[in-house]
Order: sequence, then structure tokens, then C-alpha cells
Amino acid sequence: MPETAAPGSSPVSDTVRCEPAILYFGTPVALISTMNPDGSANLAPMSSIFWLGWRCVLGLAAQSATTRNLIANRECVINLPSVDQAAAVDRLALTTGSQEVPQSKALRGYRHEAQKFGRAGLTPVAAETVTPPRAGECPVQLEAVIEHHRPLAADDPVVGRFTVVLEARITRVHAARSILMPGQSNRIDPTRWRPLMMCFQEFFGLSAERVRASTLGTVPEKLYRSPDVDRARQAGL
Repeated sequence: MPETAAPGSSPVSDTVRCEPAILYFGTPVALISTMNPDGSANLAPMSSIFWLGWRCVLGLAAQSATTRNLIANRECVINLPSVDQAAAVDRLALTTGSQEVPQSKALRGYRHEAQKFGRAGLTPVAAETVTPPRAGECPVQLEAVIEHHRPLAADDPVVGRFTVVLEARITRVHAARSILMPGQSNRIDPTRWRPLMMCFQEFFGLSAERVRASTLGTVPEKLYRSPDVDRARQAGL
């Protein structure tokens, strides 16, 4: 007999087998600022990123200037734009800090751009614990150092040569006052924060309306505090 949905649940989806070229179901956009070998600042959009505590994992093209900078200097700022900075992010699309554009990017229409902040129309602001500048207009700016990196597919030399996975440890968090919870200096208010999202190569924004109350949301946020927070207090002193 066919399975029936449990009372109160959604109907079982009518699925088909498919092979999408990418599986970008929805991740936040980030602008990664790094330092180039000539001492200039690079700024690159990306959206393969996730967080655990005060660490995050970045997935970047192995041949990109940002990846080379991160491996060489081990410092960056992870700037998180809101929906208000979508146009600035889009101005960086199909640009690369590499003077010699890698063939894989050239085939997709990429071109060299040396002045990334100027191209985006964003303001470089000095960081406190790392050398790369912050993007002043972004509501969230996370200074970070790279702790580890490796090929994405260590088991497959063909796939592994294209993508690098990097683990970043946050050393300082800057957040716009407008997205903080009233009366609290260390809590982001998710109803005030509209991060720019990437879903299958298109820009989207999160609605400020909650779908429903979350059981997980009853756990005090301070119980998730990582030792990295205390470690970050010593950075840049």
C-alpha cells in the first residue's frame, strides 16, 4: 500500500531523478577581502560558506587570487552584505584579481579587475586584528585568520584540483547597531537582519517574518559560546 502522510504534515513530494550542475539551494553571500602580493586589497564575492561557533568554512576556486592570498597571508575579512548591497556585489561578478585570468574563468567571461573596492563602490575601512580592510557598507564584518586548508575532494585528484576548503577562525566581529537586539550589544536580531542570499546563481533576501516559533530558539544563545570568543579578545592587543 502507498505510504500516507502523517496527520498535520505536508504531502509527500512528487520527485523525479535529476542531475543539476550545481546544488546551490541557498547560502549567504560574502565578500572576502584579502591582501594581494603587491600590497593592494582584493575583494571577491562568494557564497560557499557556513559557520560553527566562531569558525567558518570557505569553499573557493583553487586558482582564484583570493585563494592564493588566503594561503599565503592567512588573513581576511568576511564581509556580509545585506540586500541593500546587492548591486555592489553584482558589480564584482565575473571579475578576478588574477592578472592572468585562469582558462576556466575566461571561458565564463571573467576579466581582470585590480581595483575591486572601487569597482564595487564600497569603502575600505581599517581592520583591528588583520591587515585586509573591511567593507564599510556591509552590516557585518568578520575579521579572521585561516587555520587549515585542503582540497575539497582529497579522494579524487581530478575534482580536488578545482576547489579548496579553508577553515577560518574569527578574531573580531563588527555589526551595525541597526541589526542588534534592543538593549543588547552581543545579540544579532534576525528580524532586523536581511542578509543577501544566493540560490542557483540568483540573488534573494530573507523575509523578516518568522515562519513559526523555533524550539531551538528557547536555548539561551550564551550556551553556544565558543572558547574562540575569549581567544579573539587577545587578538590585536
